[in-house]
Amino acid sequence: MATAVQKITLSPSRDIPFNKLVLAQTNVRRIKTGVSIEDLAASIARRGLIQGIHVRPVLDADGQETGMFEVPAGGRRYRALEMLVKQKRLAKTAPVPCVVGDSSSAILAEEVSLAENMDRAPLPPLDAYRAFKEMRDKGMSEEEIAAAFFISVNIVKQRLKLTAVSPALLDIYAEDGMTIAQLEAFSVHNDHARQEQVWEAVKTSWSKEPYQIRRMLTENTARASDKRAVFVGLAAYEAAGGEMLRDLFQSDDGGWLQDVPLLDRLVTEKLQVMADEIANEGWKWIEVAVSFPYSTAHGLRELDGTPVDLSGEEQATLGALRDEFGMLQSEYEEADELPDEVDQRFGELETAIKALETRPARFDPDDIARAGVFISVESDGSLLVERGYVKPEDEAPGAPEGDNGPSVEAGNEPAATGPVRRSVITIDGSRLAEPEDDDDDGIKPLPDRLIMELTAERTLALRDKLANDPAAAFLAVLHKFVRDVFSRYKSQGVAMEVSVRGTVFSAQPPELRDTPYARAIDGRHKAWETRLPGNVADLWDALAALSVPEQAELFAHCASFGVNALYERVDRYGNGATSAHGVQQRLAEADHLARAVGLDMVDAGWRPTVGNYLGRVTKARILEAVREGEGEGAAQLIDHLKKADMAKEAERLLADSGWLPEPLRLAELDVEAANANSGSEEEPLPEFLAGDGEDGVTDEEEPQLDAAE
Repeated sequence: MATAVQKITLSPSRDIPFNKLVLAQTNVRRIKTGVSIEDLAASIARRGLIQGIHVRPVLDADGQETGMFEVPAGGRRYRALEMLVKQKRLAKTAPVPCVVGDSSSAILAEEVSLAENMDRAPLPPLDAYRAFKEMRDKGMSEEEIAAAFFISVNIVKQRLKLTAVSPALLDIYAEDGMTIAQLEAFSVHNDHARQEQVWEAVKTSWSKEPYQIRRMLTENTARASDKRAVFVGLAAYEAAGGEMLRDLFQSDDGGWLQDVPLLDRLVTEKLQVMADEIANEGWKWIEVAVSFPYSTAHGLRELDGTPVDLSGEEQATLGALRDEFGMLQSEYEEADELPDEVDQRFGELETAIKALETRPARFDPDDIARAGVFISVESDGSLLVERGYVKPEDEAPGAPEGDNGPSVEAGNEPAATGPVRRSVITIDGSRLAEPEDDDDDGIKPLPDRLIMELTAERTLALRDKLANDPAAAFLAVLHKFVRDVFSRYKSQGVAMEVSVRGTVFSAQPPELRDTPYARAIDGRHKAWETRLPGNVADLWDALAALSVPEQAELFAHCASFGVNALYERVDRYGNGATSAHGVQQRLAEADHLARAVGLDMVDAGWRPTVGNYLGRVTKARILEAVREGEGEGAAQLIDHLKKADMAKEAERLLADSGWLPEPLRLAELDVEAANANSGSEEEPLPEFLAGDGEDGVTDEEEPQLDAAE
């Protein structure tokens, strides 16, 4: 005989006047979280009471019902109703839908209260998105939806942004095939086909973090913080039909510009407009580029213009700005931390003061007729105009001798005074990527050009360090003098060329000009230029008038320009001015100098990037770098990626690791000593220099980016 299943009896429901309800002490919710009582009251006023309240009859001492009911579950709804009664928006006798429990039940009231709070599931974001979408499709605005649920408009926008995600990916998320963070990452791009392509690429990989999905979806875009985007302006880009990609789920630094060719065209057009305006000043030539290589003006004579005086109005404005700056400085001199608005005002004042103090220069018309201008974009997106550079072939007879250019030989013809001739260079695209070598994962010698670029950075950093260490500069110059004077020393392969002829970097990374050490050298050089006389006849007296510390500082600055720590490609058959042994000796001597001044390329600001190293070497080299910098575990995270993706991930992993490639490291002392004491011309080069170039990138494969001379 089958056993009958006992049926469950549900608690009855009834409407109870609000003034017959009291909040039970058995309600487990004590801490205020979630929607506030005020917002819940507003929701009830708008929509009515959606969910009833669980109550139990209050019994007297004899166990008889008193007609009052306590609320063990639904305390927040009770308080919201109570607030509406106090606001006289609800009658105190208004009937409240209640589920009446049994006071004699074996189930504790605390259990009922706890179960109501724990046995609830939050609404999945995808369901919220679908609900918001239905409401919007039926005529509600995003602001109205946000107001109806007492949430920020941004939350509504975030949920509705999921409309940009492919329906196929939404289905995968609904079946727990991906996380909500991954789904949100796909919303950054509107192309469903591209989204699905990226998911196919990452779904079986080790690394499918949201940041990688975002990076893959935006790899062919430009960030809004890119100097080209700042220069053009997002409004102009969008007005030209450019589309923006935005990430509403995390900070995106302004988003991404999707149409990079359009951005480059707008940059070119704006630079061209600027060049046309400056051409009206009468310059002989104008060169325009987004950025120029370091030492572009090498070999050109820079004109000394006369600063334009401040007008009376400008002087008054500058005085008022300085007074306000001084007042704020005095007021907050002892403050540990500045209020945000005060800190912002300090920045505004500094910018305004600098703008007034930086005076435009006035040039002689004859000089303008033979000189030119460089127009480019600063790293912060502002326009950079560098006026007054004379090419050697444009020098007039008897032109003044200057430190920035050679003396002019007699017989040169004066510059033409006819129509202005302008030469505008169109903006080049990004550097050509070195060929990817996925077929051979062996550790190959670094390409010659890459070593030359890395040692160009090291040379600049070493110059900057030496210029700030007069004692080391004196020792370095003395060392060179002794080598020159005493015949027992060979002068081949030196790192100090005291004749101080500046070394031209025949290969250099495009960002070299914006490195901290390049900027420091340029700033120091310009500061001394303003102090030194324009006529060489007055130079001796001017130097003699300097204090001893000033002479030492100037000595160190000048000596630093003789530093040559460059790797140089040599002829394998021994032809040429420099031998392989000479290059090795130069680099070893540069290590001595680096130790003397305490040069650390990490402290100097060098970081491995796709452009300066990781995108220029084989996959095996990339993995070796990550392994050395972050360990084997980090290398395993990216060893399955294609080279381009691997390089980008390696850049992120190594950003704060302090890792340096071999050409930027100091050689071990024992190895260096052995090299220095040996006289053999056939000594083996360091591993990163080994090979004859056939295993690395050949000359024909390298992009040619020579510095202008």
